[in-house]
Amino acid sequence: MPHHAQSRYLALLLASWWLVFTLTRGALLLKSGSTAGITPLLALEVFATGLLYDLAFLVYAAVVLGCLLLIVPWRWRERRWHGVGRQVVLVGSLFAMLFVAVAEWLFWDEFGVRFNFIAVDYLIYSKEVIDNILQSYPVFSILGVIAVLALAAGALAAPALEAVQRAPLASRKRSAGLLVSLLLVAVVVMLLLGQDGPGRNSGNAWQRELAGNGPYQFFAAFRNNEIAYGQFYAELPAEEVGRLVRAELAEPNARFIGRQAQDIRRVIDNPGAPRRLNVVLVTIESLSAKYLGSFGDTRGLTPNLDRLRSESLFFSNFYATGTRTDRGLEAITLSIPPTPGRSIVKRIGRESGYASLGYQFRRQGYDTVFVYGGRGYFDNMNAFFSGNGYRIVDQARVPKSEMAFENAWGMADEDLYRQALKLADADHATGQPFFLQLMTTSNHRPYTYPDGRIDIPSGSGREGAVKYTDYAIGKFLAEARQKPWFAQTVFVFVADHNAGSAGQQDLPTENYRIPLFIHSPGNVPAREVATLASQIDLAPTLLGLLNIDYTSSFFGRNLLLDPARPGRALIGNYQHLGLFDGEQLGILSPRRVLRLAGGDGEQPAAGDEPLIRRAVAYYQAASHLFGEHLLGPPAWEISR
Repeated sequence: MPHHAQSRYLALLLASWWLVFTLTRGALLLKSGSTAGITPLLALEVFATGLLYDLAFLVYAAVVLGCLLLIVPWRWRERRWHGVGRQVVLVGSLFAMLFVAVAEWLFWDEFGVRFNFIAVDYLIYSKEVIDNILQSYPVFSILGVIAVLALAAGALAAPALEAVQRAPLASRKRSAGLLVSLLLVAVVVMLLLGQDGPGRNSGNAWQRELAGNGPYQFFAAFRNNEIAYGQFYAELPAEEVGRLVRAELAEPNARFIGRQAQDIRRVIDNPGAPRRLNVVLVTIESLSAKYLGSFGDTRGLTPNLDRLRSESLFFSNFYATGTRTDRGLEAITLSIPPTPGRSIVKRIGRESGYASLGYQFRRQGYDTVFVYGGRGYFDNMNAFFSGNGYRIVDQARVPKSEMAFENAWGMADEDLYRQALKLADADHATGQPFFLQLMTTSNHRPYTYPDGRIDIPSGSGREGAVKYTDYAIGKFLAEARQKPWFAQTVFVFVADHNAGSAGQQDLPTENYRIPLFIHSPGNVPAREVATLASQIDLAPTLLGLLNIDYTSSFFGRNLLLDPARPGRALIGNYQHLGLFDGEQLGILSPRRVLRLAGGDGEQPAAGDEPLIRRAVAYYQAASHLFGEHLLGPPAWEISR
């Protein structure tokens, strides 16, 4: 134990925090060890790497705490009440660290990772998050248990605090010297670890996340929200990128008009007269394919969707591009790969001016509406959609009398569909075709919904939420069939993302699989398409079905144009970017790390691997075009 009072107290605080970090890591390891494939040897590695994370955070914290100790007036330090204050600070800090540990447990339970940029976003959208937590967990009981544990730990630490009180005070000069030393150590740690932390590209994903430190990664997430592609990822010459990506997007009805090497804008000439059918595009919260009975689930959660599969144009090999709602909306609306960092939807100041799916329908005279069950300021959705050709109808614009049920995330799916029917009726009455893009909320924690709809009690878990989601879709279609506009309407049902992406791999491919239904009896023949594809392919496929000519900045393909053409799926998270060809997954990671994953496991990849080069072309081009404002319509089209 250090000799002087200030050093002793600082060491006592930091040691107590480190103990909480270690116990948290152990608890998460016990929770996920078998699933994560963690052997005893790997567990030792997890704790060894975790110690580096913990020490890094504690060094940074020591600098801050050292500054606070240094500015406390010297004359206060020998007074008895100052000792009481030390004990209050110790107990309070333990309460805070135990609270963070519980928060990490809950975050891990939902996302399978330590704190990341999602946790940062949760602070921004505090109302929805706090309401969600209050409705999902016995919060006040948990806080009571944490308080008791913190007080008990404070009582156990009483002898050590007495020793601190009896120890001599260090001089200001010695205290300042200690602080300078800590600051130098912190700088060295920062330079050695970088922004990713120790071992962020080694071992399996579970192992790396278990080794992490929640507070360290929370603050690191502030830096990682925006990631410059050229600074951190592998690149190819611009001319080669342009050649590769144009080869990926070339179609017999496409004529490229961009003058820059990587500019993918092209005129799409879909044959035949335009079909002015209405479109209702429903983006369903967290509907992984694995929940559908037609994909093998035996719990009977999706009878309506299972029946709809045989009545629709159904895509059985379809993948989400990301793991968050904003990523799904970005891919469906803009047909762009998931660029690193936060999605375009949330990049404030850069969320508008794109040649979006809504923009294309508006140019055809459609009433284009984004209809959201929650409050559209969440994830910056209102700003994004209103800036890209849509008008907004969200929870804030719906009278309370028209919402029979609400939870933390918004109105129940039934209420959302009721709004869609109301909007469709109004447009039909005026003779205007409509494009309604809906975003549901019910299949999300706290998994609550109106009573009496299904045989699973509200709030009992994901199974009930999935079954209610299916029930609401069945009810919506039954009511829509009674409308005069039904026969002239195309219904599209697709998930925004999968329900979970945790696994031993950074991008566990099968977890990204989602369903896509295009349903329009009499207009779109029912059949199944097995072409490998992802959400970026939805917009060009839908516009192709309707024979709409347009100027495209989409990275997706019309999946019905050339069924024999090999498919591919672009998937990612906020750091790792992947291209899947059905057998192998090419992965691009920060620090220009390249990997191939397949049936034989995962191994480093060379830059000249064809799949890697294709992946670089997609993601480098997407990042370049976003940065250069080349994802909008051409100037001559805007001036019309």
